[in-house]
Formats: sequence, C-alpha cells, structure tokens
Amino acid sequence: MTPTVPRMDALRKSVTGTATRVLGLLALLAGTTASASEADLVLPDFRSVTFIGGLNGQQLLMSGIAVCVFGLVFGFLQYASLQKMPVHRAMLEISELIYETCKTYLMTQLKFIIVLWVLIGAVMVGYFGFLRHMEVGRVAIILFASLVGIAGSCGVAWFGIRVNTFANSRTAFASLRGKPYPTYAIPLQAGMSIGMVLISTELLLMLFILLFVPADFAGACFIGFAIGESLGASVLRIAGGIFTKIADIGSDLMKIVFKIKEDDARNPGVIADCTGDNAGDSVGPSADGFETYGVTGVALITFILLAVGGEYRVQLLVWIFMMRIVMVVASLVSYWINDAIQSARYKNADHMNFETPLTALVWLTSIVSVALTFVVSYLLIPDIGGDTSLWIKLSAIITCGTLAGAIIPEAIKAFTSTESRHVREVVKASREGGASLNVISGLVAGNFSAYWMGLIIAGLMGLAYWFSTMGVGALMIAPAVFAFGLVAFGFLGMGPVTIAVDSYGPVTDNAQSVYELSLIENVPNVHAEVQKDFGFALDFEKGKQYLEENDGAGNTFKATAKPVLIGTAVVGATTMIFSIIVLLVGTTTNSAGLQVLNAANTQNLSLLHAPFLLGLITGGAIIYWFSGASMQAVSTGAYRAVEFIKANIKLEGVEKASVADSKKVVEICTQYAQKGMINIFLGVFFSTLAFACFEAYFFVGYLISIAIFGLYQAVFMANAGGAWDNAKKLVETELKAKGTELHAACVVGDTVGDPFKDTSSVALNPVIKFTTLFGLLAVELSVELEAAGQGTLLRVFSAVFFVLSMFFVYRSFYGMRIESVVSSELKSEAQVKAA
Repeated sequence: MTPTVPRMDALRKSVTGTATRVLGLLALLAGTTASASEADLVLPDFRSVTFIGGLNGQQLLMSGIAVCVFGLVFGFLQYASLQKMPVHRAMLEISELIYETCKTYLMTQLKFIIVLWVLIGAVMVGYFGFLRHMEVGRVAIILFASLVGIAGSCGVAWFGIRVNTFANSRTAFASLRGKPYPTYAIPLQAGMSIGMVLISTELLLMLFILLFVPADFAGACFIGFAIGESLGASVLRIAGGIFTKIADIGSDLMKIVFKIKEDDARNPGVIADCTGDNAGDSVGPSADGFETYGVTGVALITFILLAVGGEYRVQLLVWIFMMRIVMVVASLVSYWINDAIQSARYKNADHMNFETPLTALVWLTSIVSVALTFVVSYLLIPDIGGDTSLWIKLSAIITCGTLAGAIIPEAIKAFTSTESRHVREVVKASREGGASLNVISGLVAGNFSAYWMGLIIAGLMGLAYWFSTMGVGALMIAPAVFAFGLVAFGFLGMGPVTIAVDSYGPVTDNAQSVYELSLIENVPNVHAEVQKDFGFALDFEKGKQYLEENDGAGNTFKATAKPVLIGTAVVGATTMIFSIIVLLVGTTTNSAGLQVLNAANTQNLSLLHAPFLLGLITGGAIIYWFSGASMQAVSTGAYRAVEFIKANIKLEGVEKASVADSKKVVEICTQYAQKGMINIFLGVFFSTLAFACFEAYFFVGYLISIAIFGLYQAVFMANAGGAWDNAKKLVETELKAKGTELHAACVVGDTVGDPFKDTSSVALNPVIKFTTLFGLLAVELSVELEAAGQGTLLRVFSAVFFVLSMFFVYRSFYGMRIESVVSSELKSEAQVKAA
C-alpha cells in the first residue's frame, strides 16, 4: 500500500512550520502602532438603558440565557427519547457501526483542524501581539476564544452524528409497522433535537461574552470566536463533502457494474456511504449552521459598534439578540403546533406525502416568527431615535430575511422535488437520450434555479434597502449595509427549524441503507420474534416503500436548506466587508453632525480604480478553481474506492461484505478527503493573505467578487445535483424501474450531481465567510504595514504568499491525479503469499 498518511503528515508539518516562520517574521519586522480594529471595540453598558417594565438591557439578555438552557434541555430530552425507541438488534448493530466510523472520521478531522489552527494562530499572534502591541493576556483571550469556536463547531457536529445514528435505525424499524407517519416523525424529531441544541449553544456562548466578559475584552473574544468556528466549519464542510461523495459514487456505481441493488450488503462501499451521509450531510451542515449563525451575529455587533451613534447602540444590540431569543421560542412552539396537526392528520393514515408536513412546518415557523418580530420590536424600541415608526421599518427589514427562509425553499422545490416539472423532465430526457440528455437536463434545472434565486435574493435585499431609506440613516452610517445584515440575520431567524429539515435528509438516507444492511428479512423467525418482543406484525413491502419515498423528501429538503445558508453567507459578507471599508476610507462628520464615510477616499471603491476592478475579476477565478479542486478530490478518491471495491466485492457465498473491506473503503475516503482538504484550505488561506497584502482596495473587490460568483455557482451546482438525485429517486419509487437502462442513465446523472450538490456548492458557504472574516485581520495587517512605510516589504510578502497559494492550487490537480494502486497492491500480496 502507498504510504499516503505518512506523506500527508510530513506535508502538514512542513507547511505549518514554514508558514509559522514566515508569519512570525512578518510580525517581527512590523513593529508599529495601529489604529483601532474590531478587536478593540468596547461594548456599551447594557444597564444604562431601560426597556419594557423598567427592565434594563442586561436583565433582558439574562432572560435569553434561560431560553437557551431550556432549548438545550429540550434537545437532550429528544436525544434521550430517540435512544429509548424500539429497534431490532440487527438494525441497531448497523447503526452503531456507522456511528463508530463517523466518530473515527470526526476525530481525524479534529486533529487536522488543530494543525490548521496553528497557522491561523500564528497570524493572530503576529498581528495582535507584535503588530498591534496588545498585552499577552488579551492575545491569549483571542486565541482561547478561537478554540472555543472550534470546540463549538466540532461539538455540535458530534451531537449531530450521534442523534442521527440513533434515529436512522429507529426510523428503519418503525417503517415496518405498516404506517408512514413514524417514518416521518422520527427524522424530524432528530432534526429538531440537533437544531435546538445547535442554536441554543451558539446563542448561549454569544450571550456569555456579551454579559460576563469585560466590555473592553469582548471585541477580541468575538473576533477570536468567529474565526475559530469559521475554521472548524470550513474543514468539516469541505472534507465532509469530499468524503461523502467519494463513498456515494463508489457505492452507486456498483449498481451498474454488477447489477445489484442500491444498498446491497455484499457491497463494501455501503458502510462508507452511510458514514459519508453523516460526514457530509450531518457533520458539515451542523458545523456550518453553527458558524453561520455566529458569524452573522458578530458581523452585526461589529457594525453597530462601528457605525451606530453611541446613544442607540444598547437599544439595537439588545433588540437583535432579543429577536434571536424570540425566534428560538417561535421555532419550538411551531414544531409543537405542527406536530399536533400532522399527528391528527396522518397518524393512522396508510399513505402520506412526506414533503407536505415539512413544508407546513417551515411556513408556520416563518409566520409565527414574523408576528413575534413586530410584537417584540414594538415593546422594545417603540420610539428609537425619536421616530415612532422606525420599529416597523426595522421589523420589516428582518421580515425580508425571515420570509426568505420560507420562500427560497418553496422556490427550490420547483427544481428539486420529486413532484417538480424539472425533475420529471430529467427522467423524460433519460428515456431516449440516456445519460447524456440526463446530464444536460440537470444542467438546465441548475441554471434556471440560479436565475430565480438571484432574482429572489436581490428582490428581498432591494426591499430591505427601500425600508432602510425611511429614517434608519438617522441612527447610523450606511443604513443599507445594516439592512443587508438584518436580512442575513432573518434568514437564520428560524434556525432550529432550518437545521431540522436539513438534518431530516441524512436520517432518511441512512434509514434505507440500515434496512438493507441489517438483512432483517433473513433473520430466522423474525416475524414471531418481533410480534412477541415489540407487539406488531412486520410489513416489509410497505416499509421499503415508505423508506424510499421518505428518502426523496429528505433529498428535497436537504436541497432547500442549502441556498438559505449560501444566501446568508453572501448577504452577511456584505456587513463584514463594510468593516473593512470603514477601516480603509475612514469617517467624518457632515454638516448635520452625523458620522459619514469619508467621500474623498471612497473613489477607490469604483471601477475607475484599476486594482478594485482587478479584484472583482480575480475573485471569480478563485471560485472556479475551488469548484474544480473539490471535485477533483472526489474524482480521484472515487476512482480508488471503485477500484478497490471491484477487486474485493464477493457476490457468491456471502450475505454481507467483511468489516475489514468496509473499513478499508472508509480509510480510502478519509485519506482523499484529508489530502484534498490540505490543498484546498491552504490555497484559500494563502490567497487571502497574498491579495490582502497586495492592495487593500483590490482585496475589497476580491471579497465582493467571491460572494457574488460564489452565490450563483453554489446555487447552480446545488440545484442541478438535487434534480439529478430526485430524478433517480422518481425512477426507483414511482416508476419502479430499478435495474433498467433508464435507471442506469439516472444513476450516472446522480453520480455527476453528487459532488455538485454535496461537495463544491455547500463548501462555498464557509469559504466565503472564512475568507471575509480572516480577511478582516489580513487587510488590517496590510494597512498597518503600508502606513509604517513598509510598502516594499508588503509587496514581497504578497508575492511569497501568492507563490505558496499557487503551489497548493497546482497540487490540487496535479498532486491529485488518478493513479491506479490496487492492482499493484494485489500483485504484491500475491507475491508474498507465493513466497
């Protein structure tokens, strides 16, 4: 076997050591005094303003801690309830095996994250410690906060896989009762457990910083915390996306090669596929949701402290956090109401459309959240700035985001649902045109979806901008930017439900696999055993049908959640970019006594300033490189997995693949996920440093470009993949055409769509946020060196970082080319045996 892991370890050590020395040298050479940055921001005294009932801001925010604790209790009670649900031992064994492989994968990624944290830590120490001359204690707090952010991302990711691997076997077993309702209710219960724990944990940590960390240290804590959670989410999202699609493609192609069923227990790739469902569709989204919720909050806090007049800061900070607290309550109440309605409607039904109750939950939560937004805003800020109508306008701006959380999923279903015309068009095209027309039709769906998503997001942002022109400018600089931040804030307002419907998918996908892998139909006397131990008669045919149909619903709602997170990244990036612009252009006081941006310096933020235009062009290049690099890692890893499976699959005389062969496939997936992740992350990391050091306005254009190109590329890829995925599901469930040429064509389309929807598209979200957030530090470092007369040195470092980035860009393809190794390994093993 090739020594892949040792080479990777050596690479990590080499890269970490070199980068640390370079960044340390940069910091030591730049001993200068810096102007204020985000880490220097001081929180106001929340006790200085009273609200309803004479309660001050601190007392109101303390109530949020109680809500967060309640949310955590609810989430863990749901966890305990899932654990106690009945399940047959054959299915339990499979789900626990999946969990163990997931846990091993997560620990591997955690070690890798710590290695990358050393790189980020070197930049933070260099900038804050040496360049900004902060005291050791403050730098240590920033580093500690970044570790807390990493722990949060990884902690919720672990909780997600634990809950989902409880739920998958319980869902599979419940389907055998012959009623569809439990097959829907269990995955949703698991999703709400994850959603409530994730959002409550994030909100609790942020409230703790607001209330208990000294005001002059809070800015540093928020920046460190946001960088840490962004780093953790980026690694888990990108590596998880690569892992899951290597396994998925390796497993799926066996259906065509050997004419076997989808989750045939004899296929050693199926366990890796199940692990990947959690690594890519549970671990990644959990960490991503945690980071997105936190970074959006940090961006708004930073904006308020930078751009809002001192007399209004407490009111707006308390208001946005109370909005988040209220929306957690709204999500929980909506879940209970929806559960009662759907239980009464479907509990004894023999048939149900699994998408219908999920759609109802999303809309119900959106409506309840909007209503509470206006009510609580009226109670908290009825006359902020002396304007008795401003609370309505601010509420309307948030509502643009909250409604997006329902409107966008509804629009996405038009391109990815099993009921959609686009998905049915993919199936029709495949009948006569085979895989070729299948792929073309999926690309059509993806392109159309990007058009509509662009219009929807632009329309909602435009509406928010319109509201921001109605007096919001009396409170702050750049009210439009604040409005866009509030739209991103509203996107995630009903966070627990958004996470819940996203987490629904990996449970339904795994449940189908657990059923097949358990071989429960072959267990001796299983009918009598289940009747005696669990009190019901098994119905295998109905169970299989329910699991397949529910998997289609899971595919749809996984697809609907992606653009919400992607849209949040893009809209939220606008607010973070504003912080960079304030740093660059500065502020001044106008004739009315209001703080405004320095108009003399804003001319560099136009197409007439060549570096700004070049930055706009360069950002698009990075997006397309990233898309190709992530798919290349999938392609090479899948080749290795397919090669190994073909050489080792045994279809005669065995019921299931050996555990050793299954673990070998998991190992291949992990190796290539790690290898691809190293190249991609370090390419992004050094590109950010290089372009920030090159020219500050170039870098602003670069960040804007990444956000815009990333939005359209991500939506296109996600929805094209969703259309291909559910076209295959439609053939399997409605047409019952497994094993036909039509099915084979749809499987090809699905495997093309796998890295589209679950690798490249979803990973663009944390990449956009990480680049923007880390760019805050990088561009400040650049500005300080330039101001200190170190412009030449700065260009030298820009060139060095660019060469390093190009090295990893080069490796992302030429170091990841497909090479056959299994045949040589088998030959070597045969020679050893012969000897």
